[in-house]
Amino acid sequence: MLRRGLGEGGCYAVEADVSRLKSACSSAGSSRHTPLTKGSQPGLGGASLGPMKAAAPDESADQARPLRGRGTERAFYLPRLAREHYQGDAVVHWTLSIASRAQGWLDELFHARFREMMLHAAAREGLFCPTYCLMPDHIHLLWMGMRLDSDQRNGMKFLRASLGRQLGSHHFQHQAHDHVLRQEERRKDAFARVCFYIIDNARTAGLVEHPKLWPFAGAVVPGYPVLHPLAEGFWPTFWGLYHAVRAPDAGQIRRP
Repeated sequence: MLRRGLGEGGCYAVEADVSRLKSACSSAGSSRHTPLTKGSQPGLGGASLGPMKAAAPDESADQARPLRGRGTERAFYLPRLAREHYQGDAVVHWTLSIASRAQGWLDELFHARFREMMLHAAAREGLFCPTYCLMPDHIHLLWMGMRLDSDQRNGMKFLRASLGRQLGSHHFQHQAHDHVLRQEERRKDAFARVCFYIIDNARTAGLVEHPKLWPFAGAVVPGYPVLHPLAEGFWPTFWGLYHAVRAPDAGQIRRP
């Protein structure tokens, strides 16, 4: 079945001001931050797999790989949707967790490298990122495909490989979590809630009193380095760029 594109039928009608986002997302912003785990949301890379029988420990392997069993390598991978759900005009909320929830890697230099690699991923795969937030032990970002040949799984593979070299002695968990936004989540207040959940992460975690005070959050739109989702006028500017750049056939991808 052909999936309707973002620009058709009023998809993503989001108010321009921050107060509208905060109002639409009041329920999401009122609770403490809870990292994505093995849940049961459709399209989530952390979908429940049920009980699994553990293999006998390999002590020699553990000595050679001290992070073994802490999220860096597994004998299985969490299920994903068919690849077509990550292609074309797909909109996906990605979460990259650090193994053992390790901290100490996040600083201004890493943030700069993150933005650089996000720009490269955007150029390679045709992606816009209206919101991202780097937390002390994980990363949230939202990607929107802009071309028919956009492939977010390829983009995430590139991003993880590039950023992994910037983590020093730390490592990403063996697989990123994802939540592919369904059609109803790509409309009006539902989309606003996803965006504000991401940008409000630091406040709900108790790190700052207002999301504007967290220095490791923003947006990545090629050619517009100062855009920020909490800045006045961001959303009209963003949607204007989105509709100007998005390929007319981006939504013409067949999904199972």
